Amino acid sequence: MIDQVASTPGNALSHLIEALGPESGRRGLPPVERWNPAYCGEIDMRIAADGTWHYMGTPINRPALVRLFSTILRKDPERYVLVTPVERVGIVVEDVPFLAVEMAVDGEGENRQIAFRTNVDDLVQAGSEHPLRFERDSDGGVKPYILVRGELWARVTRALALDLVAMGETREVDGQEVFGIPSKEGFFPIAPASELGEA
Repeated sequence: MIDQVASTPGNALSHLIEALGPESGRRGLPPVERWNPAYCGEIDMRIAADGTWHYMGTPINRPALVRLFSTILRKDPERYVLVTPVERVGIVVEDVPFLAVEMAVDGEGENRQIAFRTNVDDLVQAGSEHPLRFERDSDGGVKPYILVRGELWARVTRALALDLVAMGETREVDGQEVFGIPSKEGFFPIAPASELGEA
């Protein structure tokens, strides 16, 4: 899928693939959704809200190791787990497991494509398979997220969030004025337009 997208000129995702290098789109992911080993309890691993992975209270400072762990991460109904064919262990995730740290935009309005790179080098393009959602933080600000895979989301970093929201526009959705992000693959609502003056 990524290799096909990479060959398409003028595609937002291709800009990120080029920046990471030609091998970035070829990284295979283990079929964790098909593995169902016995649950072995929790381990002392935590993904902080800032995207830092910790083991036994100490940050994991090896990016390659974090990327490896990220490939065997899954969200089960009751918890986040690291899963292999022979064991499944629970970990703590303070918000969501990933951060969207780079954004590429191609086109405008209805033809706009928006793609993101996560802190573990996943590449995703906003659309029906990777929708955007928006929440409010404790100060009333907007927190955007993009679905990476399964039930694993990435929070868009604050700097990118400001650029993302700046692309928004107001449209009528089901008889209500809604502010959101238009793209080639749809319209992603942020909030009713009437609420924006209150935030």
